[in-house]
Amino acid sequence: MPISLPASPRATQRLSPQMLGWWLGALGVLLFALTIPMTRLASGSLAAPQLPAVFVAIGRAALAGLLAALWLLAVRAPRPRPAQWRQLALTALGVVFGFPLCMGLAVQRVDAAHAAVVTGLLPMATSVLGALLMRQRASVGFWACALAGTALVLAYAAWQGGAGLQLADGLLLLAVVWGGFGYVMGARLSAPQGDGAAPMPPQQVISWVLVLCLPVTVPLALASWPAAPVHATAWGGFLYVSIVSMWLGFFAWYRGLQLGGMLRVSQIQLLQPFLSMLLAVPLLGEPLQPLTVAFALAVMVAVFLSRRMAAAAPASR
Repeated sequence: MPISLPASPRATQRLSPQMLGWWLGALGVLLFALTIPMTRLASGSLAAPQLPAVFVAIGRAALAGLLAALWLLAVRAPRPRPAQWRQLALTALGVVFGFPLCMGLAVQRVDAAHAAVVTGLLPMATSVLGALLMRQRASVGFWACALAGTALVLAYAAWQGGAGLQLADGLLLLAVVWGGFGYVMGARLSAPQGDGAAPMPPQQVISWVLVLCLPVTVPLALASWPAAPVHATAWGGFLYVSIVSMWLGFFAWYRGLQLGGMLRVSQIQLLQPFLSMLLAVPLLGEPLQPLTVAFALAVMVAVFLSRRMAAAAPASR
């Protein structure tokens, strides 16, 4: 008779929902880290434009929405309940329209490294909006680590730029707010519902969001179709932001937020600007300075500490 040995505490910890959520969140961040370089590749710059920024922002949602519709049919996903359509629409405002459009217009005016630094504020925006909208509390140590990581990002931005805030910075800050709002609204749909109804699986959340927007995104994408030929690399960037950034990346990200807790997992995104910079080196030929690596290591420490100190619990009413 075979003897089964009990799993070690270390193995059990590796398989815990919180740990799985953290790793899924890390995968989502890695996939999203390519969004800025790929958007820049697709849109080009004001001096050497490629695909129109509006087409990249809206067209990527249209293509992803068509793929999502086929996937929902294939898995026979149930239609959202009436109460869920409103939250899907609010999620769409952030992740389908607000964030992609603001970022797409911004990266034509600044390089990917600059955009990555400003959008490094996204984890803080997600945490603050999550705490406000989902009534979560976190430990003082967590907020201290989160603020330290954000301060590092701001210090890096101050070191990089000497011309002050530009129009692109304003657009990127708007993108941060819209992105955090969309993340929170989407995560709420994946969380246990107060009425006892089953939550919507994370991969269905982003898919229904994209399908809901098809009556708007498809006509706008066709209306903004590029009039002149562009490089094949621009279309490659467009395909990435359409299929991965706009759709598949959210499979991992929303699931990670659901399992690991929004306040904890969202802090992994502090690494995203530095990953974007590293990936922009081979894709766009942008230089990587040694101090960038030092900042990245410091932010990694803040993320690790915030993960250890995170404590997400419903606030008392």
